[in-house]
Amino acid sequence: MPDDLRYGALGANCVHLCVDMQRLFAEETDRYMPWMKRVCPTVERIAAHAPERTIFTRFIPASHPGEGEGTWRRYYRRWASMTLERIGMGMVELVPELRRFVPPAEMVDKHVYSPWMRTDLQSRLVRRGTDTLIISGGETDICVLATVLGAIDRGYRVVIAIDALCSSSDSAHDASLRVYHTRYGQQVETAAADEILAAWS
Repeated sequence: MPDDLRYGALGANCVHLCVDMQRLFAEETDRYMPWMKRVCPTVERIAAHAPERTIFTRFIPASHPGEGEGTWRRYYRRWASMTLERIGMGMVELVPELRRFVPPAEMVDKHVYSPWMRTDLQSRLVRRGTDTLIISGGETDICVLATVLGAIDRGYRVVIAIDALCSSSDSAHDASLRVYHTRYGQQVETAAADEILAAWS
């Protein structure tokens, strides 16, 4: 399935955008993702390659059940166990293997799936002159999907690190990779971390 980076090398205007590799998904919570431990060493290798060009997003849940706009109120009634009053602020931290890269790596906090809404992510990328995003993290079919679609809409070249993604659903993960690979040919490339790192100067 990898594309072999058909649009060439990755240069100084490339940023690694790592999605929601946090304790609340890595530990025994109601939103636990068993795959996260498996892909974390690969994500760590990508971050270690250029920590100063890495941005981590963090999903910040509502404080209490029923908070949020529209259907998010229903979401937090269903997932009351994942609100901050239940899990505590410590659980929104990055997993320790990745937290050590901050700084120079940066963090962007968000309250919905997309990191493009009500954050300064776009302005940070513009200041850097970014034209390409390497995307890793989880979940492949939820927050990574929202990140990818927003990046496409903003005109970024998107490189998805297929062995640095995780999900709590095998079938949705596989389906998402097929969509990334087959439906966004002008904007998205899918490649393994080794190939990405070899191409990233």
